[in-house]
Order: sequence, then C-alpha cells, then structure tokens
Amino acid sequence: MATDLTGLSSIYTDYRQTYANNERLEKMKADWEEKNKGTEDEQLMDACKQFESYFVEQMFKEMMKTVPDTEYSFKATGTMVDYYKDNMVQEIASMSTETGGLGLAQMLYEQMKINYT
Repeated sequence: MATDLTGLSSIYTDYRQTYANNERLEKMKADWEEKNKGTEDEQLMDACKQFESYFVEQMFKEMMKTVPDTEYSFKATGTMVDYYKDNMVQEIASMSTETGGLGLAQMLYEQMKINYT
C-alpha cells in the first residue's frame, strides 16, 4: 500500500504560502495604520474647524441682519460691496476658529473620536 505524499506535500506548500502571505498582509496593514494614524486625526480636526468656521460665519451674517439702518448708515448695496462684506465675514469667522473660537471644533473632535473610532 503506497502513500501519496505528493498531495500532502502540495497541501503543506499551499498552507505555508497562504500563511506567509497573511503575515505580510498583516505587517503591511500595521505599517499603513501607523503611518496614517496622525493624518486621520489631523483631517478630523480640520473638518471640525471648518464646520465651526462655517457655523460662526452664518451666525455673524444673521447678526448683521439684526442691525437696523440709521440715517448715518452706509447705503451702498453693490455687488462688490456684498462680495467684500461676505469675504470679511469669512475671514473673521476663520480667524475666530483658529484662535480657539467657541470651542465647538474641539468638542466635535472629542465626540467623534469617542463615538467613531
């Protein structure tokens, strides 16, 4: 009775190859996660800051609507004036967020790190 060792050898070779591939895949995955760990946090914080900046910008625009016109108010309502006014509000909102602002970006970041990681 002869034992067919070629089939057993083939199974063992396939197993070793699969095991080696899995080890390499796990190492590549660990290396990638280590390399991109900081960038995900930075991207998340950047998105939170952008949201806070947008929120502050909308708040400023709504606040500007509540200021009543007086006889001394500047009555220019041209396209360029509106453009520069919007641009000014965006810059103020962005600067406010970068200097700490409301703290909304930090709160969002912390909540998203807790809930989604």
